[in-house]
Amino acid sequence: MIFADKIIDLRKKNGWSQEELAELLDVSRQSISKWEGAQSIPDMNRIIKMSEIFGVSTDYLLKDEIDAPEYVGEGVEEPGLRSVSMEEATEFLSVKKNVSGRVALGVMMCILSPVLLLLLGAAQEYGKIQTTENVVGGIGMTALLALVGGAVAIFIRVGQRTEKFEYLEKENIDTVYGVKGLVSEKKEQFRDIYSRGITIGIVLCVISVIPMFVSLVFFGEEDFAVSLSIPVILCMVAVGVFLIVRVSIVQGSFQILLEEGDYSRDEKAFQKKNGWIGGVYWLCIVAVFLLYSFSTGRWDRSWIIWPVAGVAFAALMAIVRTVKKR
Repeated sequence: MIFADKIIDLRKKNGWSQEELAELLDVSRQSISKWEGAQSIPDMNRIIKMSEIFGVSTDYLLKDEIDAPEYVGEGVEEPGLRSVSMEEATEFLSVKKNVSGRVALGVMMCILSPVLLLLLGAAQEYGKIQTTENVVGGIGMTALLALVGGAVAIFIRVGQRTEKFEYLEKENIDTVYGVKGLVSEKKEQFRDIYSRGITIGIVLCVISVIPMFVSLVFFGEEDFAVSLSIPVILCMVAVGVFLIVRVSIVQGSFQILLEEGDYSRDEKAFQKKNGWIGGVYWLCIVAVFLLYSFSTGRWDRSWIIWPVAGVAFAALMAIVRTVKKR
């Protein structure tokens, strides 16, 4: 069997199209077509990478006299590990990349949900629009609930798409030969994008309070401009969080397959025993946020609950980990 036929055979056994194999090898579909048509052959680096992806030896790919695939890297699986194929891994990375923007948009919509209510309220209070408080509240609350409802719909839809991959985050896994190399390479390629997204997102969140300080300096506490600064803050935070969430989901997909960071085996074991703490904690935070917001009507202040709660949660889990270790 010649080299071209071996590529076709291995590609079809893995259930990949020429486009999917091209993406894994970081080449064009035309290159794959030429290799399979025996019109050209890849360089040695591509052949080595191909052997890792298919899990076969380079001798099998290069030597026509070897007809039976020489699979390598199989080893003996550790007990309790769930095997993850190359096809599962590539599909998981693709799905996570596709939904990252949608999840980030949903979070952004939640942050922006009270903006119209705040704008109309300020305009009505300072006489910029002639209408009643009930009309302002009705329009603002309708927009708020519409944005939150849309965000919830996005989260449900995303959850349905990613449901079949939940085991990757919770169970210890054993990836087939070539998966870790592929994921590590993609993670390295994504490093600059991740760093840039996180940096810009954090900077936007930090400097978002500048409009308020500027308004206080030039207009004083009671001016309409100060009231407008709150929606501006929320918009800047929303954009910053959008960037952070989007790149973090993609980065997290690499960590899940490599079992690094929050998805290491030790962390998975910890979450199995203590994951209920997070569920109870955030339910309480949501209850406090809604109770305070609706009872006081101060949506311009209640949003601060979320960043404070995030920092407090990190501290709480750190304390729990320390206690468990002792």
